[in-house]
Amino acid sequence: MLLVSTYVAASEIEGVGVFAAAPIGKGAVIWRLDPGFDRLIPVDTYDSMPETMKELIDRYAYPSPDKPGYLVYEVDNGRFMNHSDTPNTDFSVYGGGTATRDIARGEEITCNYHEFYEGFELPPHHEGSIVEAAARP
Repeated sequence: MLLVSTYVAASEIEGVGVFAAAPIGKGAVIWRLDPGFDRLIPVDTYDSMPETMKELIDRYAYPSPDKPGYLVYEVDNGRFMNHSDTPNTDFSVYGGGTATRDIARGEEITCNYHEFYEGFELPPHHEGSIVEAAARP
């Protein structure tokens, strides 16, 4: 769950991204996992989902680092956060994210998917399923 004010807009990185609606100071906690808000989806339900739902999950969910067999789907703007090899946030301790530097109002908020998604590879056009990665113990 994002803990800072954001909005979604066109991104120079990919499609749309999440942007700071107000300045964010270095060290600010910007996100934390809230199972009462964010969805934890059992992998075994994936095969029975309609194809349109599978496409949504493949694009916006990721394997839960601490609950094998589950996918995390953020229901707020967090799901639009784009990957960067030089992000302005730190998600290396799963369950929370902080700003690594001051983030200006209107600046895209980015994260490094490798910090919470073991084996992440940016696929061409985001094709493919994430279920195999989530099923790993």
